[in-house]
Amino acid sequence: MTTAALTRSATRAEPGYSFRSATRMEWLKLRSVRSTPWILLVFAAGMIGLSVLVLSHEHWATMSAGERATFDPVNEGFTGLALGQLVLGVLGVLAITTEFSSGMIRATFAAVPRRPMVLAAKAAVVGAVTLVAGEVLAFGAFAAGELALRSPAPHATLAQPGVLRAVLLGGAYPCLIALIALGLGAIVRNTAAAISAVVGMLFVVPLILLPLGTSIQHSVGQFLPMLIAENSMTAVKPVAHSLSPGIGFGMLCVYAAVALVAGGWALARRDA
Repeated sequence: MTTAALTRSATRAEPGYSFRSATRMEWLKLRSVRSTPWILLVFAAGMIGLSVLVLSHEHWATMSAGERATFDPVNEGFTGLALGQLVLGVLGVLAITTEFSSGMIRATFAAVPRRPMVLAAKAAVVGAVTLVAGEVLAFGAFAAGELALRSPAPHATLAQPGVLRAVLLGGAYPCLIALIALGLGAIVRNTAAAISAVVGMLFVVPLILLPLGTSIQHSVGQFLPMLIAENSMTAVKPVAHSLSPGIGFGMLCVYAAVALVAGGWALARRDA
């Protein structure tokens, strides 16, 4: 988005800025950034492509009895979340850090002096876009994966217990990661550093736990975002040493709320 266009939006918002006008301005900015459609395209390709790739290579005839007992086609179909969470995390970071790097954040704060409202408006827009994209592609990945899964492997349907819940939470998960990333971006204010923080939270911390023993892995790992998604939110069959789907979802909501509150406090206390 050009500086002139942002200035015009800021001027319109100045007389009586409100959350609605701030949200409208943030929506205009997000949809006019070139990276947004590309990020959503990569998200779609990862969700559906990896679902088809993984489930099309499942060979039921060669599975052991234990593997068959724990086989969860719904969970396997959401392998693309490993990439999708990072992609939408990047979107959440870019929604705020690019304004700091370009200096456009000053015009934004001039239009909406209440800085926490700016972050709340960004969160509303980013949350709405990523939730819609996440849910649409979660159902798309589920459908594509079931079509790719070869018989006699057991297929899943939305009418089966836990399946609809897993698909819905699978779509909500990347949205929550995007909101957490938005909060981190507001705190750090640097694109590379904020993306590094997201990568560390999602991928590095679980790897650090591996050599620490199973007791620590089970006690600490169950509270990590990616393991929550893998072991409870998108799993139809219960996984040992994991949170229930409801508690896992609530935990991620708490993470997002804490990150956004901390980000709003950082915006209010520090200069642009």
